[in-house]
Amino acid sequence: MNPLIWLVGLLLPACGFVGAAGIPVPTVMDFSRIERPTSPNTALAAPPGFKPEPDIITRPYAMPAPALYAALQAVAAGRERVFPLAAYPERGQAFWVARSAVFNFPDVISAEIRAETPQTSTIVLYSRSIYGSSDLGVNRKRLVAWIAALDAASAKHKH
Repeated sequence: MNPLIWLVGLLLPACGFVGAAGIPVPTVMDFSRIERPTSPNTALAAPPGFKPEPDIITRPYAMPAPALYAALQAVAAGRERVFPLAAYPERGQAFWVARSAVFNFPDVISAEIRAETPQTSTIVLYSRSIYGSSDLGVNRKRLVAWIAALDAASAKHKH
């Protein structure tokens, strides 16, 4: 392990672990009850009308919920320093830990896929830092990148 990460781990325990280790495994989440902190270290992407108000508006996807869930799993698996934390496919929910490159700071990404019709679905993505009061926009940038990758997967699904 990098000595710097080991040292940071002494002060911030979750930073001293590898992958998803050191982060409590979340249970099924009620996404309609997200309570965002006042600190600017979270980002929320959701369909129009979602409460709390999202930072990023997501669109409906022309694919069944299981297909969008699989596409999201593939997007997460293709990201550097992102590790599975928990998955509840029967609820359309999944959780990951993303670790920063230098200090190994953990962020948690939560997702829920919702079926709108048998052939369309929507997504709620919530990314939040465990430590710090500011994330320098990292969580928002992450969600924008994941949504762009899902849009590309959705376009391939149509063809």
